[in-house]
Amino acid sequence: MTIQECYQKLGGEFAQVEKRLPSVSLVRKFVIKFLDDASFSELCHAMQDGNRAEAFRAAHTLKGVSANLGFSRLLTSAGALTELLRAETETIPEDAAALLEEVKRDYELTVSAIRAYLESEDQPK
Repeated sequence: MTIQECYQKLGGEFAQVEKRLPSVSLVRKFVIKFLDDASFSELCHAMQDGNRAEAFRAAHTLKGVSANLGFSRLLTSAGALTELLRAETETIPEDAAALLEEVKRDYELTVSAIRAYLESEDQPK
């Protein structure tokens, strides 16, 4: 699997990222680093704890990372959740649970595609 095929699988925009980053190896480096990004787990914990401010911060970070890496599908769902959590209220809006499920689905799809890409690189050619 190529990095371009990985982007197709995860619903991303490789051409967009390739314009921002000067080489495919740099794109690859940051895509792999995404696997270590803690914003998704922080989002899940904050939502579980009912901490709207922390959930907003984590969703906003995930949205930004997704935008920078051209992960369009994840960007869309994380962006929708970010906007719902933006309102400075004490509690997390009821609609947030359904949006979190979309983010989880898109995050898992993204991580799965990246891991499949990495595994395909490890295979003898």
